[in-house]
Amino acid sequence: MFSTLTVILTITLYMAVLFGIAQLVERRIETRGNGLSGPWVYGLSLAVYHTSWTFYGSVGFAASSGLQFLGVYLGAILGIAFWWITLRRMVFAKEVFRITSIADFISTRYNRSESIAALVTLIALFGILPYIALQLKAVVGSFQLITDHESSTMGWGLSGLLITLFMIAFTIMFGMRRLDPTERHQGMMTALAVECLVKLIAFMTVGLFVSFGLFNGFDDITERLFDQGFERVIQVSGTANSGVMWLTLIVLSFAAIQNLPRMFHVAVVENADHRHIKTAMWMLPLYMILINLFVVPIAAGGLLMGLPQESADFYVLLLPQLAGNNALTLLAFIGGFSAATGMIIVTTMTLSTMASNHLILPVLERVPACGFIKPFLLQIRWLLASLILMGSYGFAIEFSDSYILVAIGLISFVAVLQFAPALLGGLFWTRGNSAGALSGLLAGFLMWIYTLMIPAFISNGWIPASILKEGLFGFALLRPEALFGFDDIGSIPHSVFWTLLVNIGFYILGSLLYSPHKAERNLSTEFLCAMKPASTQKARPTGLDRYIPLDDKLNEAQTLLESYLSKDKTKAALLQITEDLQVTGKSHIAIIELLEFHRMLEHILAGSIGSASAHKAMESSIRYNTREAADLKALYSHLVAELNQQRLPGQESINDNETGTHSYGLINNLQKKIKKHEQTIKMLNKQIADLEGRLENRYQEIFRYRLESQKVRQESEALKLQIQAGLLIDKPLDAETETEEKLIKE
Repeated sequence: MFSTLTVILTITLYMAVLFGIAQLVERRIETRGNGLSGPWVYGLSLAVYHTSWTFYGSVGFAASSGLQFLGVYLGAILGIAFWWITLRRMVFAKEVFRITSIADFISTRYNRSESIAALVTLIALFGILPYIALQLKAVVGSFQLITDHESSTMGWGLSGLLITLFMIAFTIMFGMRRLDPTERHQGMMTALAVECLVKLIAFMTVGLFVSFGLFNGFDDITERLFDQGFERVIQVSGTANSGVMWLTLIVLSFAAIQNLPRMFHVAVVENADHRHIKTAMWMLPLYMILINLFVVPIAAGGLLMGLPQESADFYVLLLPQLAGNNALTLLAFIGGFSAATGMIIVTTMTLSTMASNHLILPVLERVPACGFIKPFLLQIRWLLASLILMGSYGFAIEFSDSYILVAIGLISFVAVLQFAPALLGGLFWTRGNSAGALSGLLAGFLMWIYTLMIPAFISNGWIPASILKEGLFGFALLRPEALFGFDDIGSIPHSVFWTLLVNIGFYILGSLLYSPHKAERNLSTEFLCAMKPASTQKARPTGLDRYIPLDDKLNEAQTLLESYLSKDKTKAALLQITEDLQVTGKSHIAIIELLEFHRMLEHILAGSIGSASAHKAMESSIRYNTREAADLKALYSHLVAELNQQRLPGQESINDNETGTHSYGLINNLQKKIKKHEQTIKMLNKQIADLEGRLENRYQEIFRYRLESQKVRQESEALKLQIQAGLLIDKPLDAETETEEKLIKE
């Protein structure tokens, strides 16, 4: 046993070391311009997927259900195998649209819909709240196990409140100290990578101690399991519905590795180079294998040592403690603490960003009287982070005795599963639109509440239990855990089946029935195009008259940015924009440069408040005068007319294009024509060169002819003089003389 003060000082010192590492990285970025954002840091930080559910819950799962816990990681590895197709596309889109969260990504794909962004945020908040509560429960439970809590006046409530306050402070210190326009936190990512190493080392050390310290290796443990009747720990299937549960876990983890807000943030938002994905594709599966090597030995060791199965979630702590190894016990606690805090910090930071961008800011935009609050966006996120963690703490108190760790985690996995149709469908299905995404998300979310949360509320005594037995409104077919008689497979598989069925069904049906307007079609085409690898160019198109005062537009942009960013960041952002546009020091800009200016301004703003909110802020704050608006319309009409004139026979016009794919085919055809014309020009140049050579030869022949003619003319002139002098008067003309006279006459 350790004293409460000792444990608190230990975790405070540990977090101070991590904070120091983060600070060193941030200072290195400020001084050298680069941090430690290489593929190794990126790959290790992705191990934030492994929370206290892995560190503690997997052992408890193995103790009761054997090898079934591996389904959570098999599905994740399967999802990672497709990352070069899925994750890379997300990273490309993030770079173009400055995506800040999974809510921002989905809403941007579907016409920057604020409704979709708000719905995704609400699903994440309600769905992840139990998962954060799981982490708090794990930390508080482990804290009480290694301290003398029986003689201490600190009960679950007080120790839980203290740890929650610690988590709030850590979250703000690591990920929310400032409003970063890029929403990338390289210092935090480096600290997160260190945490992931610590929890791996701690878990493997405990596993080695149990396997070779308390027992004589894996063979000894296996033999004792069969002798004492615990062979279920190493069995693949232990129940009648184990096959269904295996499939359910694989589906849930396949989606979770991409849909969990913290995984999306670390894998997409924090990605500095898409090539790092290749390293992560082998590093993260290897990490999963290593951290799960000793799950079964630890679960078996706890059962063989006589520890109660109800405490299997904490065998990682109880076994070293039972052996009297205090140092290993403390290391195991630090490992579990790292697993929980990494998830809490990243998830809370991500959720607070989503809530501020898609729930708070839209309200502030619609209520002009609340405009004075917008400069305090960072403080709003602090408040939201505190509310999220306090809400999770309340959930942990209410449901701490209702579910084991694994059950709480699976409830959250089913919630984030609802993002999969809209997210993955938006990556590949061009017909997917905002109506389908909104209806699918809403239907899946409501089904999740009805099939999982209603039974949880009933078990806690909040709702009458009659609904479970009789069904909604007395209809037996509407029982939450046996919809339409579909039962006897378990509550989690039952919920996964129905939520996915209605979600996918409404997504496809809504997308097919709804015909999106032109703006949504154009944005969808642009978004799908952005997910393809392409080289970016900083060259800016110019060509129109520069009559727009640049200072006026800079002042307008400064007013908009200072509503969300500090003055220093606003100044730096505007300076970067003017440099990229190559208009620094100029008094006026062209209309097409103004378009690029506003596009880059929205790009910067999206990094802080999300793409949907940035687009809304631009629409409400940026104004065009009469001439600018007329020029924009004329420019757009000219471009459309030119493209329509160049389309191939049988192609529809740009205005009538429904899918947007013909325009890109038109560009390819134009490029082919350009190449053909270039070849024609080369051939003509060769012909011209040949003609020039022939012309030069002709010039030389004419020159020689002129020389001979001049010589003959001189001889003729001399002959005339002789004749005139009378030298040849009486001499008969010979044949040669007659010939010369003929030449003279000619």
